[in-house]
Amino acid sequence: MLLSTARLTIRRFHARDAAALAEYRSDVEVARYQAWDAPFPLERARVLVASFASGDPCEPGWFQYAIDLNGALIGDIGVKLHQNRLQAKIGYTLAAPHQGRGYATEALTAFLRHLFTERRLHRVSAACDSRNHRSARLLERLGFRREGLRRKHIWIKGEWTDDLLYGLLSADWRPPPAPDSGPPGHDGHHQGEPA
Repeated sequence: MLLSTARLTIRRFHARDAAALAEYRSDVEVARYQAWDAPFPLERARVLVASFASGDPCEPGWFQYAIDLNGALIGDIGVKLHQNRLQAKIGYTLAAPHQGRGYATEALTAFLRHLFTERRLHRVSAACDSRNHRSARLLERLGFRREGLRRKHIWIKGEWTDDLLYGLLSADWRPPPAPDSGPPGHDGHHQGEPA
């Protein structure tokens, strides 16, 4: 699958993406609310990228998409397709230098449009660490509804963490309004952060 937005391409992973994946997953702030530990070794990234590249996005289970800016990997979107192929869970990560520029909103808007209009999914869900306020705001801006809180649900990095649960039905999905042009030098996009 290849999706294009005004600035981004959402595509399959390629072997050449391993170094960039290792770099942003090695960033302590990017990894803070994620299941992996930083640093993230290059060899592990190579194995992961090969696995991502060989997967089938139409089969149930996780599939990872690359977020590409001008030919460079800046993040990823993971989709866990349910066995019924009508529901999915999403997750996302964006490299720190590319956060706060609207890339997460742009990529996820295009991706949700694809899931709901082309793949005809009924529901998309997401979860994030309750301390990750920027990710929660991103989901809410995209139209997700907060559906619950799982207290002390996941043991991660030496502590129990709370999960916020979000869901979005195809019947409720509306793409966010186009950003205002704003003053000169303002890109009008929203800020996003990995879950």
